[in-house]
Amino acid sequence: MIDIQHLVTRSLTVTTSTRFRHRLNLWFLEGTREQRKHENDNEETAWWRVMCLTGVDYFSSLGYAPGIAFLAAGILSPLATIILVLLTLFGALPVYCIVADKSFRGQGSVSILEKLLPGWRGKLLVLCLLGFAATDFIITITLSAADAATHLVQNPWMPIWLQNRMFFTLFMLVALGAIFLKGFKEAIGVCVVLVAIYIALNTVVVGTAVFELSKNLPTIENWQHRLFTMHGSIWQMIGIACLLFPKLALGMSGFETGVAVMPHVKGYPNDDPENPVGRIRHTKYLLFTAAGIMSLFLIGSSFTSTILIPEHAFQPGGEANGRALAYLAHQYLGPYFGTVYDISTLLILWFAGASAMAGLINLVPRYLPRYGMAPDWARARRPLVCFYMVVAVAVTLLFNADVDAQGGAYATGVLVLMTSAAFASALTVWKKSVLQRIIFSLISAIFVYTTVVNTFERPDGIKIASFFIAVILITSLISRVMRSTELRVTKTVLDDVAQEFIDQACMAGSIRFVAHRPGNLDYTEKAKEACETHNILEKDIIFLEVTVSDASEFDDELLDVAGETIEGYRILKCQSPAVPNALAALLMYVRDKTRQLPHLYLGWTEGNPIVYILKYLFLGEGETAPVTREILREAVTNPKERPKVHVG
Repeated sequence: MIDIQHLVTRSLTVTTSTRFRHRLNLWFLEGTREQRKHENDNEETAWWRVMCLTGVDYFSSLGYAPGIAFLAAGILSPLATIILVLLTLFGALPVYCIVADKSFRGQGSVSILEKLLPGWRGKLLVLCLLGFAATDFIITITLSAADAATHLVQNPWMPIWLQNRMFFTLFMLVALGAIFLKGFKEAIGVCVVLVAIYIALNTVVVGTAVFELSKNLPTIENWQHRLFTMHGSIWQMIGIACLLFPKLALGMSGFETGVAVMPHVKGYPNDDPENPVGRIRHTKYLLFTAAGIMSLFLIGSSFTSTILIPEHAFQPGGEANGRALAYLAHQYLGPYFGTVYDISTLLILWFAGASAMAGLINLVPRYLPRYGMAPDWARARRPLVCFYMVVAVAVTLLFNADVDAQGGAYATGVLVLMTSAAFASALTVWKKSVLQRIIFSLISAIFVYTTVVNTFERPDGIKIASFFIAVILITSLISRVMRSTELRVTKTVLDDVAQEFIDQACMAGSIRFVAHRPGNLDYTEKAKEACETHNILEKDIIFLEVTVSDASEFDDELLDVAGETIEGYRILKCQSPAVPNALAALLMYVRDKTRQLPHLYLGWTEGNPIVYILKYLFLGEGETAPVTREILREAVTNPKERPKVHVG
């Protein structure tokens, strides 16, 4: 009796443990099997709330932008900032309005260039741009956390024994990852609160700083005198500022995340899913509002901090390094308000990683799994979050949580993405009007100049981006190889003629397909060869032709099969990125519909098998017979239920 109770208890324990693991697995890998659901189940909300989601990234750069501007341009930083603002309003803003028109599912400017360059050329370009996007978003997460930790440890009330920047940076990264593992529905609400408080506090700080300047006009006159003494005429200042403003590019972050989070923007109730006019229009409201707010604060903060803060305070280790507005808050509003401002800055900088994480989660699943260049779990949010957090921790340790050290990589990622967006916009409007062609070509040229200058000034950025690109390319190739024998087709549709052929074969008692290369019209010779090689009857033959569509694509959810009669022979025709996958999918469909095991007859390829394997991976055809058989073997574990593949 005791033994029976023990066995029952043990059985219940095992069952409970198994159910728990099953539920945990479903929760962790949610979204891997239903990509369409992943794309359409985004929680939509008002555009101004989504603006706060992207604003935690965009607006948080106020925490370090004035300091970076001064280190780059010195006392010319207000003028360089004005040029940056002009480029933002009249360059980046029009560009991303066009991107919003074309990438309303959150694919970003990458999708426009992908469509312009089909096949492997487009895929390679996308992989490179994803490398820069990863650089931008990952460095946004790590840099923002590091800057938040800097604000925390430099607060005058922080005990010395707690002034460990690395510890707080890593803690913030882990906490951010934990929030995304739990869910993202509440994140937008948190962003709204953080942005509202942060904008209000910055209004007070900048307004107070402007008031202080109005009471002390000699400081402005002294700044003007130094400007003309050092640089001569106003035109010389503008020329130098134009050369220096690329170093201020960190202030332009946020546009790419603005279009990446478009799926969260609520449109009109009657929006067409293929052309959601309301979502597009509201996203443009988001972009205009964010750019306008940021432009005002950039100019105000740069002007006041340049004049009111001593130059030595901006240097590495100085009290205003990476925290110019916080310095002004403590200086003119006291330690209590300064501490409140520090906390607000810390929170918004920490949550800036949320905007970048949302961009990564929206962007990567729309490309790499579709190319077969990422495992199926890359469609799910939680595994991606874990992966990104590991990368973010590694980057933080590599850069020792140093804000200045990560600035070059961040600026490189931002500028390359904005340059690609400018090119995509120029190509989009190229045929519309000569004026638009000239304007967007000029904007593209400016972004190219900005990117090149930044690359030469801070080559570490391109090195880090190259590392991300190399990792993506290598892992993509490995994933493509590992996933090459997946049964990719999820739905097979036969027209009436094709269905009639299958019904006839089913009534005759045997369903026999002979693979035939498209374009070869000598069906008589092929039928004779098949009968002699495989010892089958000519009347049983149904020829099966698969035309390779775009071999660079991987996902091919729908297989359309059409039937046709030529010279008395029954022929089934279809298109697919990979011949073996189409053959296997059709065999599985016929087996399930007819309850009979279909037979497929193939011939051996002549030549080096390695060459044919590479042809299959990249051109969609090659070692058709063994790959088709392997796909079927993985899909159907029981050999007795597996469609038969014959090779001769």
